[in-house]
Amino acid sequence: MNIEFLRGLTWLSSELLLVLIFILLFILYLTGAFHKKINYRITDVPGLTEPDFPVAMMSVSNSLITQGEFTNFWFEIEDIYTARLEAIQRAQSTIHFETFFMTPGRRADEFAAALAERSQAGVEVLFIADSLGVTTISQDYWQKLKAAGVAVRFFHEFTWKAPLAYNIRTHRKLLLIDGEVAFVGGMGVSDHWDGVQKKEVTDPWLDLEVCFTGQIVVTLEGIFMQHWLYEGGVASLRPKLFKSPVMGGATVLVTPSSSPAASSTVCALFYTTFLAATQRIWLASPYFLPDHNARQALLAAKKRGIDVRILTMGFHNDKKLIYYAVREGYAKLLAAGIEIYEHQPSMMHAKVLLIDDNFVSTGSTNLDPRSLFHNDELQLSLSESELAQLVEQFFAYGISRSDRITITEWKARPIWQRVLGWLTLFFRWQL
Repeated sequence: MNIEFLRGLTWLSSELLLVLIFILLFILYLTGAFHKKINYRITDVPGLTEPDFPVAMMSVSNSLITQGEFTNFWFEIEDIYTARLEAIQRAQSTIHFETFFMTPGRRADEFAAALAERSQAGVEVLFIADSLGVTTISQDYWQKLKAAGVAVRFFHEFTWKAPLAYNIRTHRKLLLIDGEVAFVGGMGVSDHWDGVQKKEVTDPWLDLEVCFTGQIVVTLEGIFMQHWLYEGGVASLRPKLFKSPVMGGATVLVTPSSSPAASSTVCALFYTTFLAATQRIWLASPYFLPDHNARQALLAAKKRGIDVRILTMGFHNDKKLIYYAVREGYAKLLAAGIEIYEHQPSMMHAKVLLIDDNFVSTGSTNLDPRSLFHNDELQLSLSESELAQLVEQFFAYGISRSDRITITEWKARPIWQRVLGWLTLFFRWQL
């Protein structure tokens, strides 16, 4: 009797395991994990300083070409928040803001107070918040903003009519003031960036923000209005915002990736710039999970003598499982001599690429599957020597506060970290 019972239990367990495996594979199938992956093969890439490079990049990465004056750059969290608030407080006609992540706290309260004050003073305030990224913000918070005249839209709220569409998020961080000034970066509105989280208190995070004026602001206003229209807002194309071209400044590639997409515009952008590098590739990305194309391009760059350095998150981070998954991908990079630095005092959240002496690409895009294939992102790329020098200072600062990971140290990581990392990588297309 006992033997028969055990046999039945074994059969039931096997059947249950098969059902669970089927469900898991079906979920991965529905979310596109088995979709055809593109292998990039690009030749005859123009040099970064050649006049044909922006045109070639525009074509292959579905970017927009515009011009803009780089006016400021910050990588201290307090400086970024101060610059944002001061710009909001100076606004005279419009404030258009889009963000992914917000949490209750001092920063969110300061931000709401500044928006409400300007709105009550007659400034048009349009606010797009990702519905998933702001789930911890109370309804009372939004009601107070709306009562002050702030127009709020939530990107991709959940609906049973299209449940899988909830996987598509806006990860953009964009602040536009009076149709004249644009702030682009990776920082949300949360005390987390000050190092204040429930489980630990660390140094302020490492992040960055860039400010532009000029014709690029018109381009970014149009990108903002696309999401505003999508969420039911009324888009005004009045001349105050959409002015005739104001020439001047550096040529800027604006890459507004949108999902769902079989290919990634930003992935093509990164891959092509890696091929164009002749001296160095310095990349900062917190959730460093590059696809096959980017990984092979980095390895090929190192093989031809390029100085390749990766600055990424260390143990103090906001996604522990992804940290272990990121570490699982170090093997070939370390073996090739690529330098990998893990930031130690706090979370490293910046997204920036420095190629050779002049070329910079920055915005909201992480080098991971979620940013490349599931989120709506925004990336700015340009050759600008002053900005490149400031980005170089950012890397020097970040690397000085980081540990360089060696192949010996990597091989000595605990077994449990390897297992968690491998299991997380299995779901990397949904991270």
